[in-house]
Amino acid sequence: MRHQNLWAPWRISYLKGLGDDPASTAQDHAPGAPGTCFLCDAFDNLAEDQARERMILLADERGSLMMNRYPYSNGHLLVAPKHHVADISELSSDERAGLMELADLGNRLLRKAMRCQGVNLGMNLGRCAGAGVPGHCHMHLVPRWNGDSNFMQACAGARVIPQALDESYAVLIEAMNKG
Repeated sequence: MRHQNLWAPWRISYLKGLGDDPASTAQDHAPGAPGTCFLCDAFDNLAEDQARERMILLADERGSLMMNRYPYSNGHLLVAPKHHVADISELSSDERAGLMELADLGNRLLRKAMRCQGVNLGMNLGRCAGAGVPGHCHMHLVPRWNGDSNFMQACAGARVIPQALDESYAVLIEAMNKG
């Protein structure tokens, strides 16, 4: 299939008017401080039931591993650094390494617990790149199965997610606790 361009030159004035995204400017939020983002809140001292409610699988010095409440697929995970920064270039090399360790853990967890055949791993840095939380960089791990794209997505533009969030969380946390 040949790629087609859709030209919309009248949109450039709108795009220029956006300027820098104020939400993407990193501010050092202290975990648990009022008004912080949900990714920062993962580092509060949470009771087990609070962590389950927020769907946090792990939060440590490397960062957090949690389920996405608005998943592309069942088991969709988020990996975030502890520091509230907009771009990975603002992290130390140790912090970037810690994120990759958590991404690897999430990948192994998804393959073990969800029995997926593949995993999409990616980051959206900045609102124009698709970041829903542009001020706190994070990775997405989306489990994939052979044949998981079907007529619903192709014809109706809708995804069918076959498992409830709390069921996915239970499967993942059980696998996490078993090591």
